[in-house]
Amino acid sequence: MSTVATPRSTRLDGVKVLGLMVALMWLSEVIDTAAGNRLDQYGIEPREGDGLVGIVAAPFLHSGFDHLISNTVPLIVMGLVIAFAGALRVVAVTAVVALASGLGTWLIAPDGTVHIGASGVVFGYATYLLSRGVFSRNLTELAIAAVVAVVWGGALLGGLLPEEGISWQGHLFGAVGGIVAARLLARDRARGASI
Repeated sequence: MSTVATPRSTRLDGVKVLGLMVALMWLSEVIDTAAGNRLDQYGIEPREGDGLVGIVAAPFLHSGFDHLISNTVPLIVMGLVIAFAGALRVVAVTAVVALASGLGTWLIAPDGTVHIGASGVVFGYATYLLSRGVFSRNLTELAIAAVVAVVWGGALLGGLLPEEGISWQGHLFGAVGGIVAARLLARDRARGASI
């Protein structure tokens, strides 16, 4: 199966979109720290109407700089691979993954909890990269999947285990979202769409 090369300007646009998302995460944490962590209340609150705002806000909110750094590194590394396919690709994958992670968390996480962080997006990026080669049957994408499995496989499996203070629900549904995004976008590529 042949693939069409992505123009350099499109790759650069994808990298810019990823950079903007990461910059917003860091800016949000700086503001949150200065405000005494008051922004964290806008995370996902399961089955609460107000908690739906968290589906959009949660990936940009973190419980401190350690949490933010632990999400930033894999987000940038895997996000760059996705961003090289262009801005539309990174936006589409991020939207599907964040929506799946957020809604899944909102539906099944325990009452009285607030879920924040970009780890659902990280898990979605990982499973997107793991599964897209299977759907596209592209050798380069299968090789990337192998690297992701070797580097992050253990963390991915460990992150799905229930643990106090860790939103395994966000991880699980983010991972599901990554597979869904890979399947949906593989169909678009097969039809010649530009995403």
